[in-house]
Amino acid sequence: QVQLVESGGGSVQAGGSLRLSCVASGYTYSFYYMGWFRQAPGKGREGVASIYTRSGGGLIRYADSVKGRFAVSHDNAKNTLYLQMNVLKPEDTAIYYCAASRAAVGWSSLLRDDPYNYWGQGTQVTVSS
Repeated sequence: QVQLVESGGGSVQAGGSLRLSCVASGYTYSFYYMGWFRQAPGKGREGVASIYTRSGGGLIRYADSVKGRFAVSHDNAKNTLYLQMNVLKPEDTAIYYCAASRAAVGWSSLLRDDPYNYWGQGTQVTVSS
């Protein structure tokens, strides 16, 4: 049984920062990739960042909308995924979800939600102007 639990959301003013965490438990060594997705009110779910989590690591992909502002990282020893969010904008307001994939996902699919098998419950991020 895999469980993903996010934390770190909250309310912040534009230009501020937040750090999200996602602790994974269970059959975590089956993961190839972990990612962050978000869903704003009235919109579909959007891929934000994805990272290869097996030993050796290295492959990371970001959505264009967050490049240069967000940074994803993974601590294998703690089974924890992070998303450092800087220079936040009101349009970053959304529920942020952590996800994990058991598949060796191709580059073009890293920010699509269908390759991801496990999802957290989400954490709210609100950015005010």
